[in-house]
Amino acid sequence: MSTWLGPLLALSVGLAMDATAVAAARGLATRAHALRDGAALAIAFGLFQGAMPVLGSMLGSAFGAGFAAWDHWIAFVLLVLLGGKMLREAWTSDPESETIEPLRPRLLLTLSIATSIDALAAGLTLPAIGAPIAVAAAAIGVTTFVLSAIGFALGRQLGAMAGKRLDAFGGLVLIALGVKILAEHTGWL
Repeated sequence: MSTWLGPLLALSVGLAMDATAVAAARGLATRAHALRDGAALAIAFGLFQGAMPVLGSMLGSAFGAGFAAWDHWIAFVLLVLLGGKMLREAWTSDPESETIEPLRPRLLLTLSIATSIDALAAGLTLPAIGAPIAVAAAAIGVTTFVLSAIGFALGRQLGAMAGKRLDAFGGLVLIALGVKILAEHTGWL
């Protein structure tokens, strides 16, 4: 088994939590066209989450060999910041203040971009994991697709509580992955 498989799976799940939480919230609010809206969210979220790490990785490649000396520190900082942001949002946002619009193409695009910005930043960290970019992009995209579809269905069934718990779990996973990458590359582990 490849040494990057576990971290890639953890990264894929962690990155999918924002999209899954949004899908769960949308599932809760969707009355009509639930199957269409759920499928559209899962497909769009999966495509964007899969494409953004490729873009991030290309940006990382543009920085050259000097990037390798710092990639584990960059990965650590980015993942801890992203994870911390997710934790903060999970505990500080007011779900009653959020309004749910009908799912239109512009809203779908906005949600897709917003939930995949962290995947762009994570693309910079992929060299630290050692996973091939095509495999990583596919794993992140497919994981996001599946978990978003499940999140949408759970939102329809379980209510608003799932979204914040998924954000908090995703934040913890990203922080743990950042610590693991730093520990491995600095010899602490």
